[in-house]
Amino acid sequence: MKTILTLNNLTKRFGPLTAVDNLSFKIEKGNVYGILGPNGSGKSTTLGMVLNVVNKTSGDFFWFDGNESTHNALKKVGAIIERPNFYPYMTAKQNLNLVCKIKNVKNAKIEEKLALVGLLDRKNSKFRTFSLGMKQRLAIASALLNDPEILILDEPTAGVDIELRYMLWDFLKKINEKGKTVLLTTHYIEEAEQLCDRIAIIDNGKIIIDDTTENLTEKNGESQLVIECDNLNKDINLDDINFNIDEDKIIIKTDSPNRSLPLIMEKLNNSKVVISNIEIKKNTLEQVFLKLTKNNATN
Repeated sequence: MKTILTLNNLTKRFGPLTAVDNLSFKIEKGNVYGILGPNGSGKSTTLGMVLNVVNKTSGDFFWFDGNESTHNALKKVGAIIERPNFYPYMTAKQNLNLVCKIKNVKNAKIEEKLALVGLLDRKNSKFRTFSLGMKQRLAIASALLNDPEILILDEPTAGVDIELRYMLWDFLKKINEKGKTVLLTTHYIEEAEQLCDRIAIIDNGKIIIDDTTENLTEKNGESQLVIECDNLNKDINLDDINFNIDEDKIIIKTDSPNRSLPLIMEKLNNSKVVISNIEIKKNTLEQVFLKLTKNNATN
């Protein structure tokens, strides 16, 4: 799989403050990669460095397997790192025409990008008449004008209401389904869980963990096996397995539910217990995030 961006021990210091501390990760083509962390954790500074608007202190990064200079590579990048900022008395199409001139790209795809973000019918409307959600979508259309290989978004839904947040999530999922790689920063745990294939959790400028969203919830902390039984005997013995009984349910906490389940079912079958349903309740990303950032704070 093609590597879009690689960070190797990337570090940024502002005087005595280390804002980003030896960050290393890779972004593969087609993924939605999230940098999740609280405000002030170094997310925006990291984006600033890879976009060449913040000078690194040490470490390195390179785009597209390192085969191009950063200047040339950034021509294949679309980024929104600030709030949408267009001329209020110009129409959507006029604003995008101006962006094309600034980026030195052809304006032939303006209407295609407006259609992609659902604004084609408002192409002749002035920017000042747009809602916040429409402004955000116009900014995304602007970032896509050069048909970038990756779209970079810094806190894309910060400060918006929940309805608009869900709408933007749906829109970003559709963009990714069309093959676009996305890198986003967020402090919303639900946003990372909904959108991202892979997540780097950072705190105080340090990367705590970098893994797939699925692995983060499966491998960090205990999950629960909830086994419903038709003829549960409260005196049941599962040897060295710790469990609780709640009415007709056996509840077992385990780090590896899929590996534990065959042994547990064997013991229950030997005890003549009739199993009617089995549910694995995994950790939520919120539980994992709170656990990891708490551990990082105490280290």
